[in-house]
Amino acid sequence: MRIARFSIDGNVAFGSVEGDKEDELVLDIIKGIPFTDHELSGTKVPLSKVRLLPPVLPNKVVAFGRNYAEHARELGNAVPDAPFAFFKPSTSVIGPGDEIRYPSFSQELHHEAELAVVIGRMCREVPRERVKDVIFGYTCANDVTARDVQKREKQWARAKGFDSSCPLGPWVETGLDLERANDLTVQLTVNGEQRQLGRTSEMIHSIEDLIVNITEAMTLLPGDVVLTGTPAGVGPLNVGDEVAVTIEGIGTLTNKVVKRG
Repeated sequence: MRIARFSIDGNVAFGSVEGDKEDELVLDIIKGIPFTDHELSGTKVPLSKVRLLPPVLPNKVVAFGRNYAEHARELGNAVPDAPFAFFKPSTSVIGPGDEIRYPSFSQELHHEAELAVVIGRMCREVPRERVKDVIFGYTCANDVTARDVQKREKQWARAKGFDSSCPLGPWVETGLDLERANDLTVQLTVNGEQRQLGRTSEMIHSIEDLIVNITEAMTLLPGDVVLTGTPAGVGPLNVGDEVAVTIEGIGTLTNKVVKRG
């Protein structure tokens, strides 16, 4: 099931995305919220008539850096022995079609296509064999990074946590099992030109590794998001660029870069 969060006529709701052809997709509105017991209402609206929002509003976004060896090397970094986590605040999250606002304090903005894991239940100290039980689904993410600031500052809070630096969407795919999620094609284009192409099977640390690692330290809540790292090919974004992240079995997340007002 593909679960989208959307607004229509000033109201916000969740819906199940139905259909195969892009121009014929409809949303069956969900009664309640998808993290608890819910059912489909049978009331359907065309996807073209709504505004898609970030598919979840996470309490926190836990991101893992340098989880693809070739990406670590392309930036001149060592491959970490253990998962390397950082955070993006909830205020960094935007949805499909929303604008990435080029931060005024940076001159080198980069794209980073990533598979995002959406947590479905409160969890802590999750054993490896139970990881599948705490995952609600998967979505596309772009870990937009002020690369010059990241290089200059020891902490990554400003470089990766500025407003609009975490596009998510277009929806959450709940039908992928862990085995498949660990081997999906991830690609990114800028203005239609391919920049990144990799597979989640190239990750140094698997989805299970990442969930076990972070829940050793903290509790994850329903709707929290875990970013799993980016394949090689990261590069610059400029004002006016349209950047699209496509992940096999999920969909495409598209955003445009604008000058910060």
